[in-house]
Amino acid sequence: MDLEIKGTLTKIGETVTGTGKDGTPWQKLTYTVETDQTYNNLYAFEVFSQEKVEQFKKYNVVGTKVSVKFNVSTNEWKGKYFTTLQSWRCTKDDVQTTEKETVQTTTEDDLPF
Repeated sequence: MDLEIKGTLTKIGETVTGTGKDGTPWQKLTYTVETDQTYNNLYAFEVFSQEKVEQFKKYNVVGTKVSVKFNVSTNEWKGKYFTTLQSWRCTKDDVQTTEKETVQTTTEDDLPF
């Protein structure tokens, strides 16, 4: 399933680091996007892995209009459920710059037929 939203990048959180059970280091970053919808308009996404966190920080700034593709992940732990939105692509939404006004011209002929 391909889920996507478009909105404004409102906050980029601090990078969180840790070590896995096998001793490998990991990083994750949380950021928020606000859409123009009336209800349910704030989304918090996670970016996981050092490479993805660095790429995200390099190309994204607060206030930018973005398009985010993501997966929904739910885990169960001790009878409780935790759902996260895992972002796998966050790109600038260039709708404003690519839309061009089209001007239609009408021509009138004086021909009777």
